[in-house]
Amino acid sequence: MAYDNTCKYLAEKFPAAFVHWLLPIDEPTNVQVLKTELIQEPIRADSLVFLQTDNQILHIEFETRPYSKPTIAFRMLDYYIRLKRQYSCAINQVVIFLQETGSEEVFVSEYTDTNTRHGYRVIRLWEQDPALLLSVPGLLPLATLSQTNSPRTLLEQIANRIATMEEPNQQADLIACTQVLAGLRFEKDLIRQLFRKETMRESVIYQEIREDALLEGLKEGKQQGIQSGRQNEALSFVTRQLTRRIGSIPAEMQQQIQTLSVEELEDLGEALLDFSEGSDLANWLNERQP
Repeated sequence: MAYDNTCKYLAEKFPAAFVHWLLPIDEPTNVQVLKTELIQEPIRADSLVFLQTDNQILHIEFETRPYSKPTIAFRMLDYYIRLKRQYSCAINQVVIFLQETGSEEVFVSEYTDTNTRHGYRVIRLWEQDPALLLSVPGLLPLATLSQTNSPRTLLEQIANRIATMEEPNQQADLIACTQVLAGLRFEKDLIRQLFRKETMRESVIYQEIREDALLEGLKEGKQQGIQSGRQNEALSFVTRQLTRRIGSIPAEMQQQIQTLSVEELEDLGEALLDFSEGSDLANWLNERQP
């Protein structure tokens, strides 16, 4: 979720940069960020971005995984129809895959059915020349995942470019986004070495990502908790997020986590956004031992 939210914030904070990158427009004008809620049984998703410029809409969907249910291709058709009905203008759709994979799904660029065919553009970020991404501040975080023969050199280039920025708030926001997305490719120690965590914490975007991730987690826990109990769902959610962040959890720590109250699990759900290794979880649990 943090990766999707980060991309969404970048596109909404730097919409002209994305329009210039993804549409054949030299100087985009009057770029507007549209709400992500669509009519006809409203749907809302954090990984969607709708940008409107020059009587056309750019619909961007960021994906870290090639599989979903319903499929990405079907969702793109669904969004296209809803957007066309609601705005009655040209719709340009782009799916951006962030993390390199050998799955054939990342090469699918159309939905086909018996009497229906709908195409859209697909970008596999690891195949993209980093030159353009490095030249535009709003796209710098995405450059961490672009094509390179020397990933470390690329990350150092990005760090140096951000370090020369004069506007502190923009610099902090881009550091935050870069750190999050770089986590899909680089070791956390290298990321911490090149980007100061203290600066990231000053970022408004970092705080928004934290808050959105927490709210999304609590929302998921509450919705599922209606059926099977808040405690179990909160535990399940936190365990899944921890596994994604730090890998497998030792049995002793699992037992400690299972004894936490719902409120403590919610606290852990927020704290784990800063975890990078098992010792972070161990320290958090030890601090709460009676």
